[in-house]
Amino acid sequence: MTEIRGSAAAVTGAASGIGRALALELAARGADLALADRDEAGLAAVAAEIEGSNASPRKVTTHRVDVGAPDQIAAFAQAASAAHPSLNILVNNAGVALLGQFGEIDQAQMDWLMNINFWGVVHATRAFLPQLSRQRQAHIVNLSSIFGIVAPPGQTAYAAAKFAVRGFSESLRHELQMAASPVRLSVVHPGGVSTNIVRNSRTGSGISDNAWRAQTIERFDALAKTTPQAAALRIIDGIEKNRPRILIGNDARFMDILQRLRPASYWSVLARRLEKMANKAK
Repeated sequence: MTEIRGSAAAVTGAASGIGRALALELAARGADLALADRDEAGLAAVAAEIEGSNASPRKVTTHRVDVGAPDQIAAFAQAASAAHPSLNILVNNAGVALLGQFGEIDQAQMDWLMNINFWGVVHATRAFLPQLSRQRQAHIVNLSSIFGIVAPPGQTAYAAAKFAVRGFSESLRHELQMAASPVRLSVVHPGGVSTNIVRNSRTGSGISDNAWRAQTIERFDALAKTTPQAAALRIIDGIEKNRPRILIGNDARFMDILQRLRPASYWSVLARRLEKMANKAK
């Protein structure tokens, strides 16, 4: 069990969405924070909100970091550990989305997504692990997705990265357990969370239909029922209770069960259900 009060947490993708909600809730519960994102203005806004809240005077440092750049991750780990010597929680939350089927996205776009969504997790884990291993109790939280459990069409790059995060995290957790390490590890599988990840996504180079993109965003917004705040509370509960797998949202729980029952044919059922849900939400 990792106590939040008195801890210090590094959170990537902290300027918006789940990362922002986590930063606010962790601070409210008594954790110091090293917040990372490419969006410096967004980071400053989160830090100012914490400073103006009842969570003050928590120590909050902000770091402009592109998690797709290993050298920037290494510098972040060094700076965060120096500013927060007791840092014992790492949340690898930063992520991006890419819209389009495999034949509609080019290799450079797939590399871009993998560098952030998968290699960013790996590089940050490697960079922070020595710091975490020195603590009495520590925790790594890696954000996968429900698309790390099921793989719908149009998500080849995203699902590949999120399945990879899941496999990496589960294997590393077993290694840490075997080594009797003080570091615990949770992998998170959110369903539809109402963030801007799809609105801010890139579109495959082979797609020129702007109306299709708009419809895709509208469909996601209709299906994304979980708030970032609810997701943050679920993740923090998982840290405190050392849950190895954290499912977020009823949609994620349903899809997880469906995949277990019909591992080779879940999509035929899921596609019909998602269509009904989207139509009902209109």
